[in-house]
Amino acid sequence: MTAAPARGVGRRDWSTWPNYQAAAAGFRGYWYPVGWSSEIRGRPVAVMLCGEKIALVRDAGTVYALHDRCPHRGVPLSLGNQQFPGTLSCPYHGWTFDLPTGRLAAVITDGPASPICGKVTVGTYAVAERLGMVWVYVPAADEPAPPIDAQLPEELVGTSFVLGGRMQRRDGNWRFAAENGYDEGHAKYLHRTSLWRLFKSMPVWNETHIVRRGRWIYRVQDAQHWHADFPGLGRWTSHRWWKVNRPPAEGTHVSNVGNTGGTSRVDPVIAAQDFPGFASIAMPGVLRIAYPRFIHYEFYVPVDERRHRYVGVMVNFGGTGAAAWFWCKYLAAIRWLFHGDFSAQDAWMVDVTDAPPERLYRPDVSLTEWRRLCEDVVAGKMEPTGRPAVAGPRSHALARFRRTQVHRVRP
Repeated sequence: MTAAPARGVGRRDWSTWPNYQAAAAGFRGYWYPVGWSSEIRGRPVAVMLCGEKIALVRDAGTVYALHDRCPHRGVPLSLGNQQFPGTLSCPYHGWTFDLPTGRLAAVITDGPASPICGKVTVGTYAVAERLGMVWVYVPAADEPAPPIDAQLPEELVGTSFVLGGRMQRRDGNWRFAAENGYDEGHAKYLHRTSLWRLFKSMPVWNETHIVRRGRWIYRVQDAQHWHADFPGLGRWTSHRWWKVNRPPAEGTHVSNVGNTGGTSRVDPVIAAQDFPGFASIAMPGVLRIAYPRFIHYEFYVPVDERRHRYVGVMVNFGGTGAAAWFWCKYLAAIRWLFHGDFSAQDAWMVDVTDAPPERLYRPDVSLTEWRRLCEDVVAGKMEPTGRPAVAGPRSHALARFRRTQVHRVRP
């Protein structure tokens, strides 16, 4: 008889968070970014979101989303085209669907009087365009889509800014990506070799607690330790002589804007938000990292149980001159250093993460509080619908793509 594994400190599975555990293919009842607006035109585009196949097409300036399966023989509608304005035709037999309603409007190979017209529909999805991106709403039941602005980070609504970003289909479950983004411990060690941090020292470890404010939870740094003496091993620090920021003395003021020390210059828009901590996360998987002069956001978009779409955007709130300078820096360097080399280290770890089982340590309070937030929010969303707000069955993923975009956004 095999002995049961010894019990120790830390949870080994996710049974404490049952809704989170069930959300392998994502949470329903949310808007998700699925592509850059400039890439969705008259030719249909296939995407997968929360395990569901979706065909996107732009008609007369408006983007529509249909379930990507013709009910006739199951051919993807994204392989079709527009034979008539306001419609999308299946490439197989010319079954033609009205874009706003999904209703079968014509069957080209059965003539104008085809009796099946009006008796068949395909599912449709609510679509919105914000931040230079196309967003699709995945309902939890059959509820109408709520206003998308209520889900966006508050500081991005009604504010002028310039935005640079990258979308990338990545391997690994979306939850691993969200946990990696909000994880307290990894950045100071994993990213110490990134080119983005080449000239910036990072703390060895922090003393941190989590604060919930509204729909966000924040990592609040109580103390930063830039050197550490490990008994019997020696001193460890990430500081090197070429680093431009010298580690502050122990016990000095701890900054909660950025994670490489204090700063005397904070953008007025960022300062006005009065963030309790520099790192925050909200449902359904939106990370916000506040730096002194810009904010970095990451949206972890579920493709299916094994893959996700990484959407990373960097926002600068300065005036015209500052925006132009940021735009040039982003195109010339930031997109390669931050959304390239730096972010690739995260993608590597997300791809190879295999949990549960797991053993947690003190800094993982960031993970457990994120899971707790998910449980609380899902429980609240389930009450009026009586149905779980998690995605459906697993399916095949969208082919890998890499795109970079820069946008100027005005209120």
